[in-house]
Amino acid sequence: MYLVFMTMVAVGILTDHRSSVLLCRRPEGKPYPLKWEFPGGKVEANESFEECLRRELREELGIDATVGELYHRQHAVYPDSGTYDVLYFVVRSYTGTIFNNGFDDVRWVPVRELAAYDILEGNREV
Repeated sequence: MYLVFMTMVAVGILTDHRSSVLLCRRPEGKPYPLKWEFPGGKVEANESFEECLRRELREELGIDATVGELYHRQHAVYPDSGTYDVLYFVVRSYTGTIFNNGFDDVRWVPVRELAAYDILEGNREV
């Protein structure tokens, strides 16, 4: 019998109401360097997915987000780092000004241009 440890992750799809979404590029020195991804992170003990996403967006981008509806749920498997249960939530509103606190780059990308970005494999399906 095998036990599979699954890491729970909450991700935000921030929209600017003009058909663009926020992408963040992972810094060098971290796993999957310079890959683009949606912001978010791992759920901590006794934390809901929504609480996790609000915390991560505050830490990573300096904003207080209103977490909207669940957009997508998927299981992502990375042979070198494990299995992930990833929930993607729409974030249409937040307070504060976006501040890059740990990414190589952060930018608004028109949805029609997403295919041109080197997006982290686990985020491509979305």
